Amino acid sequence: MTIPIQSSSAASQETRSTCCYCGVGCGVIIESQAGQITGVRGDPHHPANHGRLCSKGSTLHLTAAAHVQMQTRLLHPLFRKERGAALQPLDWGTALDTLATRLSATREEHGPDAIGIYVSGQLLTEDYYVFNKLAKGVLGTNNIDSNSRLCMSSAVAGYKSTLGADAPPACYEDIAHADTIVIAGSNLANAHPILMRRLEDVRNARPEQKLIVVDPRVSETAALADLHLQLLPGTDIALFNGLLHVLLWDGQVDTAFINEHTEGFAPLRERVRDCTPRETARITGLCQEDILCAAKWWGQSKSVLSLYCQGLNQSSSGTANNAALINLHLATGQIGRPGAGPLSLTGQPNAMGGREVGGMANLLSAHRDLASAQDRAEVAQFWGIPQVPARPGKTAVEMFEAAADGAIKLLWIVCTNPAHSMPNQNLVRAALQRAEYVVLQEAYANTATATYADLLLPAATWGEKEGTVTNSERRISRVRAAVLPVGQAKPDWQIAVDVAHRLGAAKLMPYTTPEQIWLEHRNSTRGRDLDITGMSWPMLDKAGPQQWPMPNGATSGRARLYTDGVFATPNGKAQFVDTAHQGVAEPRDARYPFSLNTGRLRDQWHGMSRTGNLGRLYGQTNEPQVLMHAQDMARLGIADGQLARLSTRRGEQILVANASATVAAMQVFAPMHWDINVLTLPTYCPKSKQPELKHSAVHIEPANLSWNLSALAWLPAHCALSVRHKLQELCKPLVYASCVPFGHEPDALGRLGLQLRLAHHEPAGAEVIDAIRTALGLSGTGLLQYQDRQRGQQRVLRIEQNHLLAFCLSGQFDDQEQLRSLLLSKQELQGNGRTLLLPGATPTQPRSPQICTCLNVSQAQIETVLPRISGTAAQRLAGLQGALGCGTQCGSCVPQLKLLIQTSPMAKH
Repeated sequence: MTIPIQSSSAASQETRSTCCYCGVGCGVIIESQAGQITGVRGDPHHPANHGRLCSKGSTLHLTAAAHVQMQTRLLHPLFRKERGAALQPLDWGTALDTLATRLSATREEHGPDAIGIYVSGQLLTEDYYVFNKLAKGVLGTNNIDSNSRLCMSSAVAGYKSTLGADAPPACYEDIAHADTIVIAGSNLANAHPILMRRLEDVRNARPEQKLIVVDPRVSETAALADLHLQLLPGTDIALFNGLLHVLLWDGQVDTAFINEHTEGFAPLRERVRDCTPRETARITGLCQEDILCAAKWWGQSKSVLSLYCQGLNQSSSGTANNAALINLHLATGQIGRPGAGPLSLTGQPNAMGGREVGGMANLLSAHRDLASAQDRAEVAQFWGIPQVPARPGKTAVEMFEAAADGAIKLLWIVCTNPAHSMPNQNLVRAALQRAEYVVLQEAYANTATATYADLLLPAATWGEKEGTVTNSERRISRVRAAVLPVGQAKPDWQIAVDVAHRLGAAKLMPYTTPEQIWLEHRNSTRGRDLDITGMSWPMLDKAGPQQWPMPNGATSGRARLYTDGVFATPNGKAQFVDTAHQGVAEPRDARYPFSLNTGRLRDQWHGMSRTGNLGRLYGQTNEPQVLMHAQDMARLGIADGQLARLSTRRGEQILVANASATVAAMQVFAPMHWDINVLTLPTYCPKSKQPELKHSAVHIEPANLSWNLSALAWLPAHCALSVRHKLQELCKPLVYASCVPFGHEPDALGRLGLQLRLAHHEPAGAEVIDAIRTALGLSGTGLLQYQDRQRGQQRVLRIEQNHLLAFCLSGQFDDQEQLRSLLLSKQELQGNGRTLLLPGATPTQPRSPQICTCLNVSQAQIETVLPRISGTAAQRLAGLQGALGCGTQCGSCVPQLKLLIQTSPMAKH
């Protein structure tokens, strides 16, 4: 809905839509003027966020700024005449004809299963529906899967194996009603910040509420828990079975609920008989007292809500992890009531919607099962086709394995970046190289996958699309376009429909609007567990987002499921699953003694094709890093901030090693946003086919790279991101290369910062260094230069009007942080700046980590102010917010502020 607002310009508009990041599903109001998005704020009327946005959502308008779009977006179709050739433009008609011809030829020569379509949880429901119908109804293959396979398929399989349907039974409101909340395998503060805000509000109002966090790492969420169960990786099932043992021993199970509403408890009861606190402590690494405390809190609480995400899902035992936690809810009757139930937190904005329309290899529309002949027949009849193919489709990992083996000839990749996000990257890249034809349908031109594409199709993105998404609590929200797509970009559904028409399927795909697609999907849900026949787009526009099910005649959706104790199984009874501890797929050993854990940063999203264009979102972490225990680093001879080499049985990666108290000895943590999946293994859960991305056995050693280069420069905003891409391409052959923007946003002079760090076994060639200097404005006249051949060091600086605008240090140096701080501060230099040519002559302090992204407040600023603020923790937080403003905008930094308050003593008076 686009709503004109009162403004000095009649062109100003506001458009209600939905955030495109995580599965919380926050409502946003997009501000636009003259066809350009100019601002964004939270929608106070949206029930998911009530006006709040996190650091990522609150910067969405900056990612849509004109200077960002023109440098990063895919603006028109491109193709390569042959592999390795340069990309060339072509018109849409030729591009669509080419794709349709290749699809037909591949199907004719090799059969329909030689085609693989890989889609994304960031697509809208209407996009998903059309691609699913195109694959299974037009092309005749079930080889369509989603990157949601990497994040949510274990949760789906866990729900279906226990409760009978892929339907989260609880809702966000239950956070306020729960007596005890268990967060397992989720760093809520970073991955779902707005839910963390809701939890903080409840804990402030109800300090008696208990919070238990299950996580091998002392995450920002775990550090604020009443009880942190810092278990060993891969021991979740052992913990949950151990808790059930104690609940049985203490008589805290709900026998009446078990007898009346469930089946299969006897084998599970026998399974956990030997899962004593002592045995559970031995396997998990926890102390018995903490296990007993967690069981006591669970058993004595009137309502228990569990929130869980990738820590349980991304595992070779992911389905069993989910089932073991749900077993606890069923055994204690903690489901179907306010504040009680297992609530899986969706990783992507529309992973739920994709499952609803069957956009995965094992699913069909409206939660139908591909393996069911009856379900296939229903869909075939509904679509008006002879049959839906019965042969199982390839799931994500299987699809790329098949392409690497030569079985899949054509890959059509939509709105996702598998050359970054898939595990075992060496195999994935081999698959992209071997496939005869690779199509990439994408909004951004410079993703890792674009390097392998033969045909690139420009897609519309956030702020330019119409449709719907479904969040983690089954709530359907409208997505609305505020502006037209940039360049020649088209909506994803439109591209799929245009191809279908060229394949002769115009009658199957008669759509001219996304609403027509949604109405067909709605009709397919009639009588199903997710029946939405009571919804319409006008109703969603008027009444706002609604939860399913909402059948015809209902006036609102259903907040909680199974309130009557009747489950979505054939006999209406929930099923206990006999879960056994299995451990990680790749245990540590003498060669690979460390356990690698992966996860999210607060301010970045996935492969950073969108968030990675904003300097302000690098304030906390601006380089690929691995967090290690200080004792491990000392033992290995790795200094804080030094480059370390991580290697697994699949590949190796160079990362900056940082000492951190958040990880246990012999465990390390690396953010998923950089190229970490060179290390991860493709082993997957046999039921959900979700890969174990969380844990790998790794070897770590100092990188010992003798040559380094560090460069920073202020550049015109209209070209800075293009320069970044050129530098990334130029530096690919080097062992280590990191190039990121910096600066909160373009400054008053229209400049953005760019930071480059390189490391290699030997000095890069003169041509490479000259190209770097030219790109950063460090060539030509008016430069200060210094070279010390004996030390192998070269320094080049650009100073204008007594301000440092750029520098490049190569060779051996140790004062780049001082120069960086000086450049960022934009302070006027004393004298002519020649003293900066002397190593170590810069007196400024190294950069302090950024805590508040919105207002650019550093840890050093906070630690200076905090000792002067007295009172309770809440009073000190309020005083800190009043003094510096941190935590008063999006609130994403509040968990870190609370941790700093815990560790910062008050000054003695």
